[in-house]
Amino acid sequence: MTLDRRTLIKSGAGAAAVGGLALPGVAAAAPSTADRRPAQPFIDQIITGTSWAARAPSGTPTLNTGTTQKVVIHHTAYPNSTDYSVNQAIWLARDIQNLHMDGNGWLDSGQHFTVSRGGFVLEGRAGSLAALRGGTQQVVGAHSPGENGRAIGIENEGIYVEEAPPRSMLAGLTSLCVEVCRRYGLGAHVLFGHWDFRETQCPGIEFYKLFPNVRRDVARALGQRPSATPARTWPNVLSPSTGPVVRLVQYLLRTHGYAVQATGTFDAGTVAAVNDFQVRNGMPAAGLGEVLGGTWDVLVPALDGRSTGDAVLGLQSILLSKGYPVELTGAFDTATRDAVRAVQRLHGLAPTGRVDLATWCAVAGGVVRQEFER
Repeated sequence: MTLDRRTLIKSGAGAAAVGGLALPGVAAAAPSTADRRPAQPFIDQIITGTSWAARAPSGTPTLNTGTTQKVVIHHTAYPNSTDYSVNQAIWLARDIQNLHMDGNGWLDSGQHFTVSRGGFVLEGRAGSLAALRGGTQQVVGAHSPGENGRAIGIENEGIYVEEAPPRSMLAGLTSLCVEVCRRYGLGAHVLFGHWDFRETQCPGIEFYKLFPNVRRDVARALGQRPSATPARTWPNVLSPSTGPVVRLVQYLLRTHGYAVQATGTFDAGTVAAVNDFQVRNGMPAAGLGEVLGGTWDVLVPALDGRSTGDAVLGLQSILLSKGYPVELTGAFDTATRDAVRAVQRLHGLAPTGRVDLATWCAVAGGVVRQEFER
């Protein structure tokens, strides 16, 4: 979620009573070992909108067929509750829906699914669970402009700028991502964070550091071999995108002679520059200026300790946005080298401090095969 969607955030973490709702099939992500009953299929453990007494949408949700490409992971920026109960999970789902409908004027919750700190998984926007069961359609959400019709949005309770999420939440998220990937035929390499596409602190610095672990756990559950994983999966961005990744594209375009400003907004000049760059490099022009994997591969230059200029500024700007202690100097200084090495270690790359294609992909918010080879 972007920051402007959180203006009605609760200052406390109290949960509303469930009010006697019957929740057939509801189970936490890590059921008690004392429960010897056969485990239900995970999809049957997801708490439906009906079960948590969701309001009816104010309009008809749109269904897309065959468009699902990725998962976008969020944090709610709600306080980090110590209440891990199902009551808290249901309060959370209701409060988010009220915020999105009454505060933002949306027809329903913006996200497709919600994971509580206790590991409970709930349906968000109406129809999301039925679409997941079918595996061919997705409800168009409102969680990340540009990705709403092609990505499943998952909200995770809490704020993770300075604190890591609890294991119970990570377990619920991992199980949900496995289910989404299986149903839609996706791999673990398409799990991204919200800030890979928008100007936002979501999903939080400390949460984002755990994404390689989550991807590996999902890959193991899917039986996805590292050799079957693409070498690089870039965060493809297009005109509705904003923020650090767009600013990086703009700095890189400047290194190729395009007179664009590094504003972080995918404006008309940036779209035109991307299209021209694609044509000049033997690629079809993307109508909305979409920066695809092939475009990224040609756009990024190799960098090392001798490098200076706009490409280094782009590198520093996106490192800074992700919490690394660098300054926008335009010179590949010691702090920049150390930050690059930290990114490389996080993603399973050799910590050389030099920026090659794989390192650029990881820095930009993409996923590299080496993450899965540990």
